[in-house]
Amino acid sequence: MGSQATDGAEVAAPPEDGMPEVLGEESGRFTREQLFTMVAAASINFSSMICYSILGPFFPVEAEKKGASNTIVGMIFGCFALFNFLASLILGNYLTQIGAKFMFVAGMFVSGCVTILFGMLDKVPSGTVFISLCFLVRAMDAISFAAAMTASFSSLAKAFPNNIATVMGSLEIFTGLGLVLGPPLGGFLYQSFGYEIPFITLGSLVLVLVPVNMCLLPKYDSIPSKDSFWKLILLPKVLLLCLTIFSLSSCLGFLDPTMSLFVLKKFKLPAGYVGLVFLGLALSYSLSSPLLGLLSDKLPYLRKWLLVCGGLITAVCFFMLGPAPVLHIESQLWMFVLVLVLIGFSLGMSAIPVFPEILHCAYENGFEEGLSLLGLVSGLLSAMWSLGAFVGPTLGGFLYEKLGFEWASAIQGGWPLLSGLSTGIFYIIEATRRSTSSSLQNPRGNNEERTRLLGSET
Repeated sequence: MGSQATDGAEVAAPPEDGMPEVLGEESGRFTREQLFTMVAAASINFSSMICYSILGPFFPVEAEKKGASNTIVGMIFGCFALFNFLASLILGNYLTQIGAKFMFVAGMFVSGCVTILFGMLDKVPSGTVFISLCFLVRAMDAISFAAAMTASFSSLAKAFPNNIATVMGSLEIFTGLGLVLGPPLGGFLYQSFGYEIPFITLGSLVLVLVPVNMCLLPKYDSIPSKDSFWKLILLPKVLLLCLTIFSLSSCLGFLDPTMSLFVLKKFKLPAGYVGLVFLGLALSYSLSSPLLGLLSDKLPYLRKWLLVCGGLITAVCFFMLGPAPVLHIESQLWMFVLVLVLIGFSLGMSAIPVFPEILHCAYENGFEEGLSLLGLVSGLLSAMWSLGAFVGPTLGGFLYEKLGFEWASAIQGGWPLLSGLSTGIFYIIEATRRSTSSSLQNPRGNNEERTRLLGSET
């Protein structure tokens, strides 16, 4: 409310569409602080995703050698998400007290350290000790990741309140780039140099970026708000949008412990080439996200269609990923990659509009504009994403063991199907209520106008 984002990026009061305007953006040129914020956010998007995605091609196989079952491997992946979920809820509430810049830099530093530490776990004894340390290190990484991402989302929304979807969509290029490079780079380093080198290399990269971001990231001042997390999450529309994020994250998380094993067994590919299969999903997501973000900002009425269609397309794609045995279609590598490409696009359709939709809903319901609200929204999105990333690999690992990849992926498609149908029904009910209320108001206005006309004739 009348706060200032530094260097001329003055924030005005929210207009009728519920989103505040930045006067400095009207010229179409970014300020120095806005550019620095984008660079810092791009660095955490890229580094966090490349560190996260390197596990896919080789860690499930390595963990099996250490005595971990598929279900345990899924739980190790899910452990990261569970602690990320809890940390995001807490840190989102205390963002203004801790400070966005400190939370960002500290989270990035700890993340780099524990990534290197994870590379040392092959030296520990197999069995319980290895599994326990995997859980512990992943939990530490999750908390640091939650801190950095919550601060990143909040800083971006503070710097670009009028076109946040466009900016976030553009920065998803770096998320996709991390997802693209992570699996093949991890597979190559693992095959060439062993288990430790992938983690040491990428952990060191994250640590190098820490002092860079200490210099680049602006410090945004804020006033603590009285708005609560529970007031936000109990809004019906926000609940449905949380379900959307949960369903998308669980679908991606499902692929982490299962897809590499399926590709290795089904298509007989060497471990170094398994990471290339991930390219279809990551490339389509990263390349389509900027366009989807631009559409979301320029044509806000399209957001509801993107959310609904994205969920339904994702559900169909997961049913075809195996494909489901009921279809009696033999799985082929080209078809598998094609479905992954469609999944990447449909995930972007649903994920990109969520942040501006929640902000719009919050402004409509009287929440105060400021870094405090942005912290709540960022923490909520990170928490829901993490919850899905916990359920996805945990349930996926269990279903993969009991039913196989084909049935497991078809069942996993039920989450985006549920979110797509629920969101569609909500928007239909909302549109019906608005049309009913407007039709009830119009006759009253017509009757008053008719009475005035009759009065003037007499």
